[in-house]
Amino acid sequence: MTTPADFAALSLSPALSQGLDALGYTTMTPVQAQALPPILDGRDVIAQAPTGSGKTAAFGLGLLHRLDPADGRTQALVLCPTRELADQVGKQLRRLATGIANLKISILCGGLPLAPQLASLAHAPHVVVGTPGRVLELVQKDALSLRGVRTLVLDEADRMLDMGFEDAIRDLVKRTPKDRQGLLFSATFPDAIRALANAMLRDAVEVSIEGGAEPATIEQLFFEVEPARKMPLLAALLLRYKPASCVVFCNMRKDTEEVVGSLSHYGFTALALHGDMEQRDREEVLVRFANRSCSVLVASDVAARGLDVEDLAAVVNFDLPSDADTYLHRIGRTGRAGRDGLALSLCVPTDLPREKAISERIGKSLRYESMQPLAGRPPHVPAAAMVTLRIDAGRTDKLRPGDIVGALTGEAGLKADAVGKIDVFPTRSYVAIARAQADNALAKLRSGKIKGRKFRVNRL
Repeated sequence: MTTPADFAALSLSPALSQGLDALGYTTMTPVQAQALPPILDGRDVIAQAPTGSGKTAAFGLGLLHRLDPADGRTQALVLCPTRELADQVGKQLRRLATGIANLKISILCGGLPLAPQLASLAHAPHVVVGTPGRVLELVQKDALSLRGVRTLVLDEADRMLDMGFEDAIRDLVKRTPKDRQGLLFSATFPDAIRALANAMLRDAVEVSIEGGAEPATIEQLFFEVEPARKMPLLAALLLRYKPASCVVFCNMRKDTEEVVGSLSHYGFTALALHGDMEQRDREEVLVRFANRSCSVLVASDVAARGLDVEDLAAVVNFDLPSDADTYLHRIGRTGRAGRDGLALSLCVPTDLPREKAISERIGKSLRYESMQPLAGRPPHVPAAAMVTLRIDAGRTDKLRPGDIVGALTGEAGLKADAVGKIDVFPTRSYVAIARAQADNALAKLRSGKIKGRKFRVNRL
């Protein structure tokens, strides 16, 4: 069977074509070319599709194609493993739906206050994007009904199972109509995914992208160290391997702040991520890490559940986890999308049982290396490539990324390549600036205007 290469060959409605035009999409990616024809025909689909393959547009066009905006019920449910991924999916669906009038899309995720989400469901959204735990909680409270669902999507299903969402997913699947369409996307197809597919799909078309399911190559290295020398060894490892982005895992929440303090003393740009943080502080940390103005993120396992960073160069186990599965989940965050990864683990003498369990779980002997801890503060530690500026204005002020770029490259006179990632939230915006240009950009934005108005701007 030949598959169309251009979206124009799919005979999509003018409303959806408008969304594709807004995104600048003309030619389909391989997963779109293989999956979209059966999706648009109403078939169930199980697709092997890694991050960055274009899968969101594939299932997004499918669920929007089946929507009836005049029907006030929730007609599509997309389940994602993390809040950050749900936000990304929601944003892309909104862009794809540019041509559909009066469409309501709600993002419902854990880790956020429940009351505003309950209030937002006073009028049912046409599309719900969310994490399984929070969506199930809202369904159980009778705040959200799934009886009108026409399309159910599981995005990154393998990661959702890794994170312990299987029971919640199965419960939600049972609450959707039997005749709805099911779409399951996963980077890998382990037995647990096959079992889940059997439970939710009927006569599914299977799509697999050549080479996409290849397991990542993650170099795993272990370093023996006395407990008192762990921090100097961590600093020495970061200097040796120089990862552009790195997550350091601690077992205890309180240790994350201590490790950040020590790394900052050595000269590293490091931030902590833990469960005691306010939502705004957490968002700022994730923004700064994703836009490369923070190179080392020190996190607890619970806090890192919502972490979804592409191209993570390295993972460090400052503390070995208590079980081998957690170890695999941690290191699985590096080496994604076909890139090689690096996992470094610090082992103290009492870790021997944990090391043995990891060795048995991965089916091979652990590779030990030796490294001398730092004896003092190093003369030069590479700084993060970018600096983040926070603008106290956002979507409620009708501010868009293009407005910020225009202010920086127009009146401020910066070259476009000095401007990095831009994140716009309801009441604030963040822009990454090349470190050498950050002071200049800050001064220009403070003295100038954005979209004809003055806003408060701070350097983080």
